[in-house]
Amino acid sequence: MSQLDTVQRILDAAEVLFAERGFTETSLRTITSTAGVNLAAVNYHFGSKKELIQAVFERFLTPFTTSLDAELARLATEEEGSLQLDDLLQSLYRVALAGLASQGRDPRRFMRLLGLAYTQSQGHLRRFIVSRYGDSYRRFAGSLATALPHVDPVTFYWRLYFMLGATVFSLSSFDAIEAILREDFGAESSLEETLARLAPAAVAMLTAPVPAEGG
Repeated sequence: MSQLDTVQRILDAAEVLFAERGFTETSLRTITSTAGVNLAAVNYHFGSKKELIQAVFERFLTPFTTSLDAELARLATEEEGSLQLDDLLQSLYRVALAGLASQGRDPRRFMRLLGLAYTQSQGHLRRFIVSRYGDSYRRFAGSLATALPHVDPVTFYWRLYFMLGATVFSLSSFDAIEAILREDFGAESSLEETLARLAPAAVAMLTAPVPAEGG
């Protein structure tokens, strides 16, 4: 087995196990047993469990932010710097998230991992994401804020995280939600259809009138 194969096997096993069980609940021994490698291989290639977690996220975030940045740059050129909210959210959902699927990365698993990053104590991961991908986040969030001049910064902050929370929940729980849809309505929804439905819902969440103080 080559070193590249070993790294891929470890990352594949860690990605699945972290998404299913969580970071704290998944031991390195469980990962190495699933990957069919010894514990020394993890220490050699990654150094620690924290660095392995970061490497799992890197496999998702690098293609995700690359696609998002390229799409934002294209839109800025076409629209002469004045980006529309609909286009920005389509960039997030249709291009960046759907683009992961085309590259063999499951957006639903990515959302499960992202949700766990917020709910479990993984300060190192937040620092890693901010240091490596902070520019992409600030570029996207800044474009959204510019497209919403009537929304004050604090309200925008909360609405942005409400939108991200709805996205994480909807995609990380996609199989369960889709099963309910099938049982209750006799209908099915693909990932692409779900992303298409998310965009207008997110627009409505972001553009709702800001209540007057004391109102």
